[in-house]
Amino acid sequence: MYCQKCRTPLKLDGSIESLNPAAFDLLSSSCYISKASVHKLIALDSTGKSLSDGATSSRPSHPPERRDHYDRSSKHATPPVYRRSIPAPRGSQLNPVPRADSGNMSFVMLTESQVTPPPVIENTAARSKQNHTQVQSRVPEDGSFVDQVERTTRLFEIVSARSDIDHPICVECTELLVEGLQKRLAGSTKERDAYISFLRNLNGSVPTAEELQAAEKSLNESLEAERASFAELQAFEQEKAVLDAEIAALEIESRQLDADEESFWRSRNAFSLTLNEFQNERDALNMRYDHDSQQLERLQRTNVYNDAFCIGHDGYFGTINGLRLGRLANPSVDWPEINAAWGQTALLLATMAEKLGFQFQGYRLRPLGSNSRIDKIEYPVQASGQPSERGAPKATQLDLFSSGDLPLNIPWLHRRFDSGMVAFLECLRQLGKFVEKTPAPVVSPRRGQTGATAPGLKLPYEIKRDRIGDASIKLGFNQNDETWTRACKYTLTCCKFLLAHASNLASTGSSNSAAVAAAAVAAAEQARQTTASPNDRP
Repeated sequence: MYCQKCRTPLKLDGSIESLNPAAFDLLSSSCYISKASVHKLIALDSTGKSLSDGATSSRPSHPPERRDHYDRSSKHATPPVYRRSIPAPRGSQLNPVPRADSGNMSFVMLTESQVTPPPVIENTAARSKQNHTQVQSRVPEDGSFVDQVERTTRLFEIVSARSDIDHPICVECTELLVEGLQKRLAGSTKERDAYISFLRNLNGSVPTAEELQAAEKSLNESLEAERASFAELQAFEQEKAVLDAEIAALEIESRQLDADEESFWRSRNAFSLTLNEFQNERDALNMRYDHDSQQLERLQRTNVYNDAFCIGHDGYFGTINGLRLGRLANPSVDWPEINAAWGQTALLLATMAEKLGFQFQGYRLRPLGSNSRIDKIEYPVQASGQPSERGAPKATQLDLFSSGDLPLNIPWLHRRFDSGMVAFLECLRQLGKFVEKTPAPVVSPRRGQTGATAPGLKLPYEIKRDRIGDASIKLGFNQNDETWTRACKYTLTCCKFLLAHASNLASTGSSNSAAVAAAAVAAAEQARQTTASPNDRP
């Protein structure tokens, strides 16, 4: 035999080796506990006294169903024999002993030569040899060796089956096992005491009838509250389902609104781009319109006659396009400049007559620059003294220029130049009378239309034959240069007056014709004042 814990060879006690069959049967039968003896077991408290000795408990120590289950299990119980084989340690040279209870072998009687093991030098082997020699020496006294081994094995199997420990074990392992079991016993004892205390407290806290009634009432109230809460929970769940459906519908609507919003912003951006293009085009058109309006207004304010014939003054001299008309001792003006000025004046008078649609009577202007002339046309006179248009007219050329070369410095040799200047004054007088007889249109400042008329304008200086104002246009013997220069300035003043009147008639169809007419009259008055001599100015 070997210890089942540390696998150390064991030397069995002599009482087990010398156990007779009657004692073996008694030990094996005493290991079984009858059903009647189990019923007689009683529980012990921590003091070791039986609970039946003291006051009886108000409730049984175990429930009845546990006892019934135990009774049913005991009827079909089998002998609790745990058969096992104890293997020999590794390296053992002993021959295995066949089991008596094996199903395929019978008892084999070993002879003395078969039992004797071979000699082993090790201590363990010598120790086994000594045990084996002792067994052989006792075989003749106690019976068969096989029977003894079988009884010992069966006895250890029965003991092992009735406990949690595999037998046999050595003395040292037994002491260690006893210490462990004592610790388990102490823990179990404490646990038992705790259970006993809890059982006593439980038995002492048995509720009364009033407490049971109150507990039952509280339970009913709790159940009623639970039913109400469950009904409320179902209502909430239904409401939650409705809200979930509504949320799903709102989610679909929200996605639709998002799509509509995206479409709206796309269309809005496209519209903004189109609007920006239209606004840019409108701004460009407005700028062009403003520029064209300003250009039109500037063109409307522009007078081509004033630009073509700029009449002003240079000290005591009247000027036309920068050419001085007149002659003084200091400063002196050359005759080519005077001739060019008279040519510009003749061109201006011819242009005004053509603009106003006037035909001179008995005269025809021929503006030829510095060699301008005036043709005096004379028709044959009838017997009654009236000119006849049937005959061929006689044209006499009158000069509006002079070379300035006077023989012997005789002034009356300017007869052709004087006649030409007198003829020019006559043409100027005829055009002035025409303008005076022609009513001027009045432009309404509110509607910009010409509805009423005003009386014609009169020349600022009266013309009688060779005199204009108080000065004569002839270069006679008693005529000084200052008087002739003043007469030339008066002549230019009247020409500028007619120029302003023609400009007024040209701009009557525009919206600002009234302002243009007023400006023309003011310009004529300014020309009259500027072309007059310092002594003649008001």
